[in-house]
Amino acid sequence: MQMVQETFEDLGTSLSDVTFVVVDLETTGGSPSGSQITEIGAVKVRGGEVLGEFQTLVRPSTPIPPFISVLTGITNAMVGDAPPISTVLPQFLEFAAGSVLVAHNAGFDVSFLKAAAAETGHRWPVFGVVDTVRLARQLVHKDEAPNHKLGSLAALFGATTTPDHRALHDARATVDVLHALIGRVGNLGVHTLEELRSYSSRVSTAQRRKRFLAEAMPAAPGVYVFRDGQGRPLYVGTATDLRRRTLTYFTASETRRRMAEMVGLAESLTPIVCATTLEASVRELRLIAEHKPRYNRASRHPEKALWVKLTDEPFPRLSVVRSVTQDGSHHAGPFSSRRSAEAAVTALHEVVPLRQCTSRISARRPGTTACVLLDLGRCGGPCIGAQSTQDYAGIAERAARALVGGTAEVVAELRERLDTLAEQERFEEAGTLRDRMLALVRAAARAQRLRPLLRTPHLVAARRRERGGWELVCVRFGRLAGSTVSPPGADPMPYVQALRDTAEVVVHDTSGTALPAHPQETELVLRWLESPGTRLVDLDGEWTCPVGGAGASRAELEEQTSRWSDR
Repeated sequence: MQMVQETFEDLGTSLSDVTFVVVDLETTGGSPSGSQITEIGAVKVRGGEVLGEFQTLVRPSTPIPPFISVLTGITNAMVGDAPPISTVLPQFLEFAAGSVLVAHNAGFDVSFLKAAAAETGHRWPVFGVVDTVRLARQLVHKDEAPNHKLGSLAALFGATTTPDHRALHDARATVDVLHALIGRVGNLGVHTLEELRSYSSRVSTAQRRKRFLAEAMPAAPGVYVFRDGQGRPLYVGTATDLRRRTLTYFTASETRRRMAEMVGLAESLTPIVCATTLEASVRELRLIAEHKPRYNRASRHPEKALWVKLTDEPFPRLSVVRSVTQDGSHHAGPFSSRRSAEAAVTALHEVVPLRQCTSRISARRPGTTACVLLDLGRCGGPCIGAQSTQDYAGIAERAARALVGGTAEVVAELRERLDTLAEQERFEEAGTLRDRMLALVRAAARAQRLRPLLRTPHLVAARRRERGGWELVCVRFGRLAGSTVSPPGADPMPYVQALRDTAEVVVHDTSGTALPAHPQETELVLRWLESPGTRLVDLDGEWTCPVGGAGASRAELEEQTSRWSDR
């Protein structure tokens, strides 16, 4: 037998020979289309050794928003004398020439650098790119770190530099994270750059052997359920084509390590064919809530959702509750954790002087002592008779408006406080206030959108299918009561009538404490109803969708903070 020696090209580039430039940017916002770079930090490494560092502030052509200064600590004064990007970018490209770029959430950093190159007329080199977020999602389990943000990974791996949203510090921390991740994949047989960049394509033999489970699945929309040897659901998912989707669990398309573990335990795969994609999504939610499969992370415990309620009494107060009641009280939510619910309560207390004591106060028999909030001017003292029910009613009305979606007034006052804290460089306090404000606005916007649909007794809507005919959906009190399709060329109205006659009867008990549908289900339905091309066919009662309100405030605030979701 003739032996053929492999070439270096066949073997790949040894990781110890690769020059990595680990880069981090700070910017004025989350998108390169409307934001600019304010700082670049980079570290050049090869074989575990630091070869050099690059750091500079960059003067943007627009002011840095207060929100950004709160997060990064970079102010307009700091960048006033800094060089512009047209000067900085060529220097960085020279520093990084011939290297492989590494970043945490690399798509963000590379998109800003490419946009800067286009703006300044520089050719963007063909860099190889490694994203430490992508690697970490495959290599770091949730029992090791709560998430894959840079701060969490730096703490997990004992990075010598603590990330703090300053570019060079974050780049140094990312170097340590990169080296730790390379160490982990090295134990799995990954020793070249090519193997590292395609690591997500590694599929175990055990996964491939169970491909037969998916081969019998129908090519139709619906829900699939992986089950163990005892028939217990391991994982529930949804697909527009059940066969095509489930086959990916046994090929290189499936990169999630937890799913490989799940497939190893699976002994059967059950299809549930659904008439529409919306029905499939709703069935998935309900099955996850019922069975709580161990490999589903989202939607397993809808019963743990929390709400913020303004109580119905002479002197209302805010309370965190587990259900929505129909007693005239105002609610915002749901919240996924008590921490976020309490953050929203604190935000509202910042600008609305509601009482914070938990006792029930009688308008006829006030008490004799008050808490410190009265002295601080944060409460009018209804507990000691210093405030009448009429005077307090105006305060309660402000809180009620905010909870049901009228957050403009409250947000304006909170923004003033936020800007003041930022100007005073009290960034930690400002960051806490920002998070509380977001918690309040998100919950108010969510409740504002859901409320009208939850009060609608009956609704049928239609959306044209790509291959002809119509998808038909019946919704009652925010719950999907039924769905069907009409064939291409057929009159859809008989199908509408049949759907109305056979749809689930949903009882809305106005004296009860449980909603007819979990808010996640109602949100799925609402997104379907709001999608382009959907037509309202049949309606009992009234259904309106709010314009503006808390939704406008939420969109603006989230746009300003979305850039840090992976950092």
